[in-house]
Amino acid sequence: MTTSRAAAAVAAAALTVAGLAACSDDEPDDGRTHITVTIDAGLEQDAIDAFNTRIEQFEEANPDIAVETQEYTWTAGTFTAQLAGGTLPDVFTVPFTDGRGLIERGQIADIGDLTAELPYRDAYNPNIAAAGEDAEGDLWAVPIAAYGQGLHYNRTLFEAAGLDPDAPPTTWEEVRAAADRIAAETGEAGYAVMTNDNTGGWILTTVVNALGGRTDDGNGTATVDTPQMRQALADLQAMRWDDGSMGDNFLYDWATINQDFASGRIGMYVSGGGNYGNLFTQNALNPDDYGLTVLPLADDPNAGVLGGGTLAAVSPNAEADEQAAAVKWIDFYYMEKLTVQEAAVADAEVKAETGQPVGAPELPVFDKATYDEVQTWIADYVNVPVDQMAPYTGQVFDQPLLNEPTVATQEVYGVLDTVVQTVLTEEGADVDALLETAQTEAQAAIDAAA
Repeated sequence: MTTSRAAAAVAAAALTVAGLAACSDDEPDDGRTHITVTIDAGLEQDAIDAFNTRIEQFEEANPDIAVETQEYTWTAGTFTAQLAGGTLPDVFTVPFTDGRGLIERGQIADIGDLTAELPYRDAYNPNIAAAGEDAEGDLWAVPIAAYGQGLHYNRTLFEAAGLDPDAPPTTWEEVRAAADRIAAETGEAGYAVMTNDNTGGWILTTVVNALGGRTDDGNGTATVDTPQMRQALADLQAMRWDDGSMGDNFLYDWATINQDFASGRIGMYVSGGGNYGNLFTQNALNPDDYGLTVLPLADDPNAGVLGGGTLAAVSPNAEADEQAAAVKWIDFYYMEKLTVQEAAVADAEVKAETGQPVGAPELPVFDKATYDEVQTWIADYVNVPVDQMAPYTGQVFDQPLLNEPTVATQEVYGVLDTVVQTVLTEEGADVDALLETAQTEAQAAIDAAA
């Protein structure tokens, strides 16, 4: 649902500029092409300063382009309204799951001719490139980040509960036991899950995948009512109602669960493995608290870690010169640091100078060899607690990576939101009835999308 999520779900957008660069009548008559670009909502001032420095560097290299910022963060509900209202910035980001639908409906600009000229166009991992390609293989949206889901945990709460933060759980049974211990010893939620704005379905699908299940068969049939789904829900019921280890907030979305985790109120939760940057820059995470490990996978040949990522797209309202400028920005800001040593070092240097995280784990959008090479370029600037992320970085590349469902993804996630919310808020919830309804609704969503 994200960096990602790549996503991989997030805080509500807030617009901070009056008028869009796509509205040429409002642009200053200075002979430059003006574009608005995405900046995450809620950033700390140091992060904003780092972003502005990169804009200055871009404008120096491209004196015929002027860049303005617009606060924006993708969420399912606000994005739909912004798309319909034409209030998106010229350059905006969406999760992999949205790419093909936006392309098929012509709701983003066709920049295929422009992206075809990018020097790394053919270097993408084909599975990742597919998220932003049309049926002919033209790249309408640029994959800028990928992720595999991880288990984030609070090392301080682990220690307070008498657990070893260097030996995080490796099975779901150990997750449950650790959550129970944390809740009993600290009074905080040992384990928490997202449930709102399609994130409940996203995380439930993640756990089902880790147990060896799927939510569709890849051929147009929903597979919601499965043994793996029942196990995932039974575990939640047991932790919520038997153990009492999940706290008292059962309406988390991506933004609010990040806030509570960063503030020390949650022992463990599942989200994209590359989430450290958001936790640090937008939620004031104390790095000493942070731990990251891979998801426990069942002993099942079909078990795998759900992956996703983030696409950079261009508004369909952008004129031809604005589209060209937008692709230059995407290349400069998002992609050069993944492909060009000088750019990677410049980006890392700016972030390090402004106290922003450098070196947090991501999955490669190209191949692991390219990713590893970039890490050597920026090694002198890495300022994140890499040792505390070693349980993740040392194993995630060996885990089977599963793509998110490709048809009616967000709609099915929304159906599953209701299932998770009900299980966590109604003691003795009838899982059979919930899954029967969810199976029917998920199939209807898939059929409608097809």
